[in-house]
Amino acid sequence: MSTAMDTESTYSGYSHYSGHSKKAHRQGSRDRHKSPRSKDGSRSEKSVTIQTPPAEPLLGNDASRAEEGQDDNWGETTTAITGTSEHSISQEDIARISKDLEDSVGLDCKRYLGLTVAAVLGLLVFLTPIAFILLPQILWRDDLEPCGTVCEGLFISVAFKLLILLIGTWALFFRQPKADLPRVFVFRALLLVLIFLFVFSYWLFYGVRILDSKDTNYQGIVQYAVSLVDALLFIHYLAIVLLELRQLQPMFTVKVVRSTDGESRYYSLGHLSIQRAALVVLENYYKDFTVYNPALLTASKSRAAKHMAGLKVYNVDGPGNNASGQSRAMIAAAARRRDSSHNELYYEEADHERRVKKRRARLVVAVEEAFTHIKRLQAEEQQKAPGEMMDPREAAQAIFPSMARALQKYLRTTRQQQYHSMESILQHLSFCITNNMTPKAFLERYLSPGPTLQYDRDRWFSKQWTLVSEEAVTSGLQDGVVFVLKCLDFSLVVNVKKIPFIKLSEEFIDPKSHKFVLRLQSETSV
Repeated sequence: MSTAMDTESTYSGYSHYSGHSKKAHRQGSRDRHKSPRSKDGSRSEKSVTIQTPPAEPLLGNDASRAEEGQDDNWGETTTAITGTSEHSISQEDIARISKDLEDSVGLDCKRYLGLTVAAVLGLLVFLTPIAFILLPQILWRDDLEPCGTVCEGLFISVAFKLLILLIGTWALFFRQPKADLPRVFVFRALLLVLIFLFVFSYWLFYGVRILDSKDTNYQGIVQYAVSLVDALLFIHYLAIVLLELRQLQPMFTVKVVRSTDGESRYYSLGHLSIQRAALVVLENYYKDFTVYNPALLTASKSRAAKHMAGLKVYNVDGPGNNASGQSRAMIAAAARRRDSSHNELYYEEADHERRVKKRRARLVVAVEEAFTHIKRLQAEEQQKAPGEMMDPREAAQAIFPSMARALQKYLRTTRQQQYHSMESILQHLSFCITNNMTPKAFLERYLSPGPTLQYDRDRWFSKQWTLVSEEAVTSGLQDGVVFVLKCLDFSLVVNVKKIPFIKLSEEFIDPKSHKFVLRLQSETSV
């Protein structure tokens, strides 16, 4: 009973302090949006946007963050306060929301227009061979020559070929889009144009040579429809080569560097356009790069501010002296303090590592004790009622207060508290209990920062990206191409290098060269 009361009080404390977190988060969000947009100095630079498909409401980002405002004190507060909350919105927020609405509407219209054109063209392609066969039967059936065994066999051929073409088209083209690319996919557009011209030319020939003259050779008409289906199968094979197989062979190596902390990764890519290469880079970014944590960058900024705040300049010559003397005084003072700044950095990092190790040890011990307690509770429940088992959610709520304080202090020290809400920790704890996982498996998520996909979408800090490139985004990758993927708080700089040509030679070793003769003399003792 007391455990349940502690858990309830922890929930209420979390709700009490979430109001301060809401205001701070809203103010930080406004400050980021107030920053002026960067203006490209070069006129040749092109800036386009890559946006993932909208899977949530327009206000899902800000509203969900406001509802789940993370509080640093969710592990140790026990105060229950109820009241009303006030929400305000500024004119800048309204302008930003309207702009996002216009952008989303434009992207949705462009995507649905392309899907509509492709669907109409695909329907025309599949109905054309059937129309070629049925129109003579409908218009001049009495004048047609009888269809023999070969003609009836062609019906079966057309049916199975259309079925194979339908399955192949579904597997290749009918996929859920992963992103909204800023420009059209060149090869796919060329294939659509080729198919349209091809079907149009077949219809033109059919109308002039068969419909106008009312050709009575029905077997020839069916053979004409079969030739159309065969050509469509070859075009489908060409689409597989251009869209899938061409990009499989690695030709380039790209280095991706995050601008804020310098974390980098290397990837191998084939023949891709710049926009599709950017899409591949972003897909790998979400699973390979650790989550972006702006709190880790504030330490160096605060250290530099503290270093500059310790400098004092005195104007001994009076107010009439120029500013060059003050500048020289500041430079000289900074040079004198530069020798001792590395010592401050060394001791600061050593103290931080000591505190992290200490709180990590406390966290590990607290989690192991909590898991031991839950095993003991499960054993007691089985002895009382063998047919009943404790609910994993209730078990997680029962042991969470015993580890909450140690976990909160560790997350504060490592500056990860904004990525882990109390609800997400309880869900992860119940998941570990359900699957009978060890304490080490539970702590794996918190002891070291994981990839971006491990966390909720509301805490990614990067959902909409802008592609900046001096080259056209539809052009292919080349050696030395550099493009940038920008989001709200940071950017990814991508440098493309071509894989060098490797010349491999062979050297033949004669098997007889390994043979030797051991000559023993009579006076040796072997």
